[in-house]
Amino acid sequence: MRRLFDTSVLVAAMVAAHPAHERSVRCFEHALSDDGELLVCTHSLAELYAVLTRLPVSPRISSGSARRLIRENLEVDRVRLIPLETADYLAVLDRMAEFGFSGGVIYDALILHTACRAKVDEIVTLNESNFVRLSSGLSVRIVAP
Repeated sequence: MRRLFDTSVLVAAMVAAHPAHERSVRCFEHALSDDGELLVCTHSLAELYAVLTRLPVSPRISSGSARRLIRENLEVDRVRLIPLETADYLAVLDRMAEFGFSGGVIYDALILHTACRAKVDEIVTLNESNFVRLSSGLSVRIVAP
């Protein structure tokens, strides 16, 4: 099984204070240990860093700690990072405009586009409603941890 993890699940898995931490960690560890592929969009690296360093947790997650968390969890042999090209960004902008989507949902659209391009079986996310809305007519399963 090929699973692409959304930033929302990655944040929850890395932050013990997150309400979805336990289930996200279990899901992430299961994906690392099974025979399938665990994929992450390279766009998520920047989004993950931004979210981690701005989370309202105490103590705050420093820039160095955020970098360490990302490297320790995503720079492992079992995680495959999928890059986006300029053409991918332009295709997502076209789809957003075509369907009248606006605002921050574009970040989920980039992850969805990556998932389709990489032919994943599922997107694992805590933002199911955004992905279901964006994935109309596409053949990728949206699941929560």
